[in-house]
This record gives sequence, structure tokens and C-alpha cells, in this order.
Amino acid sequence: MIVGAAAVELLIHGSQSLKAKRGVVRSISQRVRNRFNVSVAEVGGQGTWQRAVLGISAAGAEAALVRRVLERSVEFIEALQLAEVLSSDFEIIALPYEAGEAPWDLDDEAEGPDDEGGEA
Repeated sequence: MIVGAAAVELLIHGSQSLKAKRGVVRSISQRVRNRFNVSVAEVGGQGTWQRAVLGISAAGAEAALVRRVLERSVEFIEALQLAEVLSSDFEIIALPYEAGEAPWDLDDEAEGPDDEGGEA
């Protein structure tokens, strides 16, 4: 399993309040979620009027596809022209999980409180 994350630093021109900034961030986040089926959260700059850092994450089976989804998400944010993208950083992580191999013991989860000598 491949997990990818992107940090995107934004400058929101013309924002004069946190409320105005939140509106722009919310609009960008929702559009990116709907278009690319990724997770998006504001992870930095919450106390500033014009700066925000968005965290975007995606998971998949191939590193190239996950990276491309993240790159296209950042390109989409730039194309919206609601905020200026100051910087973006990507990280791709391969987790040690192969299809058909459970990294946990399913037998332990099958037992409930009644199976361990609890009251019925």
C-alpha cells in the first residue's frame, strides 16, 4: 500500500479577516476533495489572515499514481486562482502491506468479551 501526502502553502490575497480566509480555504478544500477523492485539511497558518497550509493525502497501490494525484491536486489549486501557491512538498511512503496478507491477527479480533470468560 502506498500513502502520499502533500503540504501546500497558500497566500490568500485580499483577505482581511480569519472569516474571509476560512471561506477561501473551505472552498478550495471542498473542490479538491470532490475532484480528486483525496483528504484535505488545514494544517498550518490557522491564526493568520492571509496564509494557510493545506495537507492533502491519498492512498493507492502504485507510487506513481498516488504522486500524480497529489501533483494534479496542487495544479488544480493553482488553476482556481483563489489563492497563490507559495510552495508545495510531497512525501510518498510504501507501507509493508501486500494484498491477501493481513498484518494483524484476525483470530484475536474474532473473540469478544463473552469468549474470554465474561458474563453472557
